[in-house]
Amino acid sequence: MESSYLVFDLETVGLNFDTFDDAQQEYLLRRAETDEDRTKIIGEMALSPMTGRIVTIGMLHMIREGDGWGRKEVVYQVDPLMSDTDDVRKEDLASGAVCYYSSEVVMITNFWRLLESHRGIHLVSFNGRGFDAPWVMLRSAVLGIRPTRNLMEGTKFNYRGHTDLLDELTFYARSFSGATRTFNFDFYAKAFGVTSPKSEGIHGGMVPHLFADGKIEVIAEYCLRDVRSTWDLYLKWHEMFGH
Repeated sequence: MESSYLVFDLETVGLNFDTFDDAQQEYLLRRAETDEDRTKIIGEMALSPMTGRIVTIGMLHMIREGDGWGRKEVVYQVDPLMSDTDDVRKEDLASGAVCYYSSEVVMITNFWRLLESHRGIHLVSFNGRGFDAPWVMLRSAVLGIRPTRNLMEGTKFNYRGHTDLLDELTFYARSFSGATRTFNFDFYAKAFGVTSPKSEGIHGGMVPHLFADGKIEVIAEYCLRDVRSTWDLYLKWHEMFGH
């Protein structure tokens, strides 16, 4: 195993629909035939970096120390009341993790600085190559923030410096049926005896509503549960197929 790992996960919300001009709104709603369709499309804006923004980056830094592991739990959390010129506000969460509150621009900039200062660190994610990595790369480009590492380097079947557990669990042959059928993280966690991040009744679909209600610490704690469980699943998988 590597000596240093960074498990990471993003939480995203959709941008305000009214911030898009008429042409953009028409484009987004071009297939909406009913009010239900319109609501669904607007609700799914959090899934794209063209129509959403990052509000949380949860990270678990694991460092090998002899026969064990040292760990540092950190979360970058957007505070909607903070601007791009505000200093980062550091607070300890109830779980004991450290939370850094800031604007989205400051948060993403600091994420890239962190990766630059740990160039050899091995990334671990669940569906990171399908969601988190391209999301933060594209959102950074939209905001004019230059990434310090290409999180999408390599090919679909051959890349280094990053373990995407969804690729591993499907043997790089993701499908809708059969042995390599994809499941959500909650299903995999339970199958492998890992505590699901949804065990406390919160799931990713609730994040936009929690953010709108100002419950940003709840989002931060949920994201951290996600990265903890991702690491536990990684260890289970590595026991079977690691080198």
